[in-house]
Amino acid sequence: MIKPVIKWSGSKRSQSEKIKSFLPKTYNTYYEPFIGGGSMLYAISPEKSVCGDICEPLIDLWKEIRDNPQKLSEEYRDRWTRLQEEGYTAYYEIRDDFNRDKSPYDLMFLSRTCVNGLIRFNNKGEFNNSLHYSRKGINPNTLDKIIMDWSQHIQNTEFYAEDYNITTATAKAGDIVYLDPPYFHTKGRYFGTIDFDRFVEYLEDLNQRGIKWILSFDGKRGKEDYTVDIPRELYKRHEFITSGNSTFKKVIDKETEKVLESLYLNY
Repeated sequence: MIKPVIKWSGSKRSQSEKIKSFLPKTYNTYYEPFIGGGSMLYAISPEKSVCGDICEPLIDLWKEIRDNPQKLSEEYRDRWTRLQEEGYTAYYEIRDDFNRDKSPYDLMFLSRTCVNGLIRFNNKGEFNNSLHYSRKGINPNTLDKIIMDWSQHIQNTEFYAEDYNITTATAKAGDIVYLDPPYFHTKGRYFGTIDFDRFVEYLEDLNQRGIKWILSFDGKRGKEDYTVDIPRELYKRHEFITSGNSTFKKVIDKETEKVLESLYLNY
C-alpha cells in the first residue's frame, strides 16, 4: 500500500488501485480539485496533472514536497529532534508558530506527531489537534525517503489553493477529472463543506464541456445506506467499491461493519 506523505481524512490509499482501474485508457491532463492526501495522484502518477484544494496551508505543503523536498526533510528533522529533547512543550510551541505564520514546515511536523496523524483545523483555521503522547512521531530517516519518493511522483503537477471550479477551469475534452469532495453525511471530518446543489451544477457543466469525470462519494456502512441521490442523467455508471471495515463500530460496539463507497462515472 502507498506510504502517505500527508495524512488526510478520507484518504483513498486502500481504494486507489481499484479506482485507477476505472480510468480511461488514454487521457491528456489529470485533474484532482480535492487533493487531500494525494493517494490517487501517487497511484496514477500521470504525465501531466493539475491539483488543488481550498486549504491553502495544505497546498503550500504540497509545493514544498515538489520543489524543496530536501529542505522539508531537514526542517522536519530539526523539529522532531527538538521534540525528543524538550518534550511536549516543543509541540505546542510549534503549533502556535504554525497558527501564526502557516509555515508548511511546521505543518509537516504537526501532521506527523499529532493524534492519529490527522490534520485538523478549527473554525478560525487554526490547527487544533493534540500531541500523540504515546508515539515519538515518524523517524526523520523514514520520512526523508517518503518525501523524496513523493517529490519524484509529483514533478509534473501544478497545485492551486482554489475552489474546485477554478482548479478545473482549464479542463477540456480529452482530460479526466477525479473528484473526492467532502462527503454529504460526514461533514465534520473534512476541511470545509460543499454546497450540494452547486456541485450538481458543476457536474452538469463538466458534462456539457465533454469532460470525463469520476466521483467518489457516500456509500454504505453495514446495513446503513448513505447513498446520495445524484441526478441519474448526470452519470452513466454507479459502482460500490470496498473501503474496509468501520473502525468506529469495531471500537465502540465490538462489531465489524463493511464499508462501501460510491463511485460514479459519466462515461
